Amino acid sequence: MKSSRHQRGVALVMAVLIVALATILAAEVGFRGYLDQRRTVNTFSLDQSFEIAMGGEAWASDALRRDKMQSNKTDDFTEEWAVPIPPIPLEDIGGEFEGQLEDLQGRFNLNDLVTFDQSGQSVVNKPMVELFERLLTLLEIEPKWAGYIADWIDSDNNAGFPDGAEDPVYTNLSPPYRTANMPITRASELLALPEFGAERYRKIAPFVTALPARQPINLCTASPELLDAMIGGNREFTLGRDVGRQTRQQRCFPTPQEFEASLSADRKDELKDMYGETSDYFLATIWVTLGTQRFTLYSLLYRSGGANQVRPILRSYGTL
Repeated sequence: MKSSRHQRGVALVMAVLIVALATILAAEVGFRGYLDQRRTVNTFSLDQSFEIAMGGEAWASDALRRDKMQSNKTDDFTEEWAVPIPPIPLEDIGGEFEGQLEDLQGRFNLNDLVTFDQSGQSVVNKPMVELFERLLTLLEIEPKWAGYIADWIDSDNNAGFPDGAEDPVYTNLSPPYRTANMPITRASELLALPEFGAERYRKIAPFVTALPARQPINLCTASPELLDAMIGGNREFTLGRDVGRQTRQQRCFPTPQEFEASLSADRKDELKDMYGETSDYFLATIWVTLGTQRFTLYSLLYRSGGANQVRPILRSYGTL
């Protein structure tokens, strides 16, 4: 009797273990199947989002092309390209699309801090460094960073004085790295500066860009802070921000003539050929939302004046 009861007990334990193992196996198979399904859906949604975003880029290029054909005298906030696309439902696939264009020549070009000759040798552009220092001061950021950025770009390994940093500073960081010693490709490279930090970058990001050097600043779209830095560091345009915003809804403001009225004779000579009313470089930002996924495309568009062509020269996804 005892042996029979013992065998039945062992069989019961074995049956419970088999059921438990089968349950674990079924749960694992089901979980892996769910993950595979989600991966497939996410990959498919990502592919769809990318194609939709490329369509948005084509829309932006076409808008810039039409603008150039209709009017090539100014690029300002009254034109079609400056009107953002509101969220548009994608009814067939359950999502939405929106986008906007920004004139990057309304920002300070970080690559103007240094000039390169044909042999690749660099020289710090002191007038532009001083202009950038004034902009940093208006934004309540230490002006010393102008020297740090110039050292990041220039081709030598001699730290600027009194503000600057070259390889000996960066190689002592953790992890160590070296200066670029070449023009900046993205404004986010500022985060590589020692102790610059995300807070300063958030402050300065709307006012700076990284373009080929010597692109004229578009007065029609330049921020009041940049305009004030250009005229000498006072707050004429910053204090008149609301009036300027209303005027910009109707026309280009300030025109070169209006801007020059605020300049001293020395400043006019210093800024000669550094500003205008038209632009060639624009940033298209496209947002695509499908289900729980949000895809962002940043596309730097170049519009060539003579050929009336618009082409992307740099793309990034998710972060600028």
